[in-house]
Amino acid sequence: MEKIDKLDRQILNIISQNARIPFKDVAAECGVSRAAIHQRVQRLIDLGVIVGSGYHVNPKSLGFSTCTYVGISLERGSMYKTVVKELQKIPEIVECHFTTGAYTMLTKVYARDNEHLMDLLNNKMQQIPGVIATETLISLEQSIKKEVPIIIEE
Repeated sequence: MEKIDKLDRQILNIISQNARIPFKDVAAECGVSRAAIHQRVQRLIDLGVIVGSGYHVNPKSLGFSTCTYVGISLERGSMYKTVVKELQKIPEIVECHFTTGAYTMLTKVYARDNEHLMDLLNNKMQQIPGVIATETLISLEQSIKKEVPIIIEE
């Protein structure tokens, strides 16, 4: 991977705090031209440093008031890819990780309420072949959500 320099880090720091900031404002803050910012951002996208952009929708505004993390234990770890294909069919699952520790997999799930969550667990997730157990942790409040720190080298 190509080296990320100080200007790249400055740009990343600015746009990670506000992805909708105009390039002219980023350019002014960095002391370079708007074209330079555009080229740098495109390069960072091409390098895979910037991996997406868009709007974040508040799940509660759509009626999904229950956020949970579900640890999944599989019969065999080698079943992971097959189980992931089935989990992808469940729209309420927004993240899935292959993990070490107590669970084979950890998922993040949004449900409308506890009844909806119970249906997801009992009638969808636990019915997938290879899933032998689940453990549910309900998030009471999201206290921190941010990007990784961008350290600007002097």
